[in-house]
Formats: sequence, structure tokens, C-alpha cells
Amino acid sequence: MEKFKRNERVAGLIKILSDNPNHLFSLNYFSELFSAAKSTISEDIASARKIVEQISLGQIETISGATGGVKYRPYISKTDAIRFLDELCEKLRDPKRIIPGNYIYASDIIYDPNVSSKVGEIFATYFMNSGAEYVVTIETKGITLAHMTARALNIPLVIIRRENRVTEGSTVSVNYLSGSTKRIQTMFISKRAIPEGKKVLIIDDFMKAGGTAKGIIGLMKEIKVDVVGIGFLMKTVEPKEKLISNYISLLEVDEVEEQKGTINIYKDMMFSL
Repeated sequence: MEKFKRNERVAGLIKILSDNPNHLFSLNYFSELFSAAKSTISEDIASARKIVEQISLGQIETISGATGGVKYRPYISKTDAIRFLDELCEKLRDPKRIIPGNYIYASDIIYDPNVSSKVGEIFATYFMNSGAEYVVTIETKGITLAHMTARALNIPLVIIRRENRVTEGSTVSVNYLSGSTKRIQTMFISKRAIPEGKKVLIIDDFMKAGGTAKGIIGLMKEIKVDVVGIGFLMKTVEPKEKLISNYISLLEVDEVEEQKGTINIYKDMMFSL
């Protein structure tokens, strides 16, 4: 096999690790891949770590021991997160996004892979030490954000349904009161989705009063799993008293006024990396 130069090995290391966030690779894997000694690979990893950290691409972590290896942890700095959220707010303030009922059209932004992946990295950075073993969301708009968060953390994604589906098998359901519409609704989860005793992270796109999130928390209690974190892309200022606590949101919507053509949306000042 053709020998690789050091710069080629380092480039390959960074590409493979960043494409597989939080996946633990053994030194043997890279030693065989590049036909190089483990000591050489260790030096390459040190070079890759320095490059990644210098340009704020994330963190490369080595774990010692028989079951150890190397993995890449997506990480976004506070400065980069603030810059990204400021740009996001600027896009969302466009008066053309106001739709009847004083709502904001944001589907194009939420479904943009460049946006959702960055949001996922922010959530992954914030919750990296939470011990979460699953990411949970409810269909539909929060799915892309939850999926990117799950990918960054390298843990499974579970989607809660608003309707019972035969393809889910046996399900558990709860009724909950929507905090915004004050209507009783139902959500479902497959009994096979998450084993008892696991830790989950709830990710969603939007919260107004928190009724849906409270319903998800109730559903998690029904299947005997622990909620270790809750994150939203956006929340509204009103009502100030939410139905849940111990959550984070990245953006805060203060006012949407169709007649004035104004959207007041800012970084949530309570959020900090």
C-alpha cells in the first residue's frame, strides 16, 4: 500500500473524526488505515488536535486504556455561537416573514442543513456533560434540530407522535393541555423506543407556554426514563410564567406586529455557553 505523508494522514484523521462526531476510534483503526505505527498515529493525532482547536472546529479527545482511542467532540465557542445567533435573528426579523396571526415563517431556516447543524452543535456543546443517552422530540418541525443534536452527540433520536401509528407497535400515550391553545391533545411513543432507566434530552423548535414540553416530560415519566436537559431554538416572552422550568432557549421572540411590520427577536439573554 502507498505510504501516506504526515499532512495527508492528519487531513484524513480530521475528516474521518469530524464526519463521525463522538465516535470512539481505536488507534489500531488508523494504524491499519494509514499503514503507520501507533506512535506515528499518536503524533498525527496531536497535530490534528492542535489544528482543530486553533481554528475552533471542535475538540479531539484521546482516551487511554485497553478500550480507549480517539474521538472528535463538536464544540462551538461562545464568540462563534453569538455571531451565529445574531445572524439568525437578522434573518428572522425580515417583515416578509410575518404570516397571519402574528406568526413567524421560519420553516426554510429550520430546515436549512447549515442552520440545523449549527444549532445541533450549540445544543451538543451545552449538553455534552449531561449524560444524555437519547434525544427526544415531537413531530414535526423540531425533528431536524433534534436530529443534528443527536448526530453531534452520537446518540439515537426518538420521535414522539401526535397520532398512534401501527408501525410503532405497542405505544404509551398521555393527554396534555396545550399551553397556547388550551386544548387537550394526545402524544404517543413506542414502548420499544427507549429502555427504562435511560437519560434523555428533549429538543424542540419553539415554546410558547410550555404545554407540549410538559406533556413530553409526563410521557417520559410514564416510560420511566429521566429527562436530563431541555432545549428550544425559540421561545416567546409571553406568557412569562411557563409550564416548565430548567430549560434553555437560544432565541427569544418579544413581539410580532403585522400592521407595523416588526419582528422583535433576540438572543435569549439567559442562555450562555
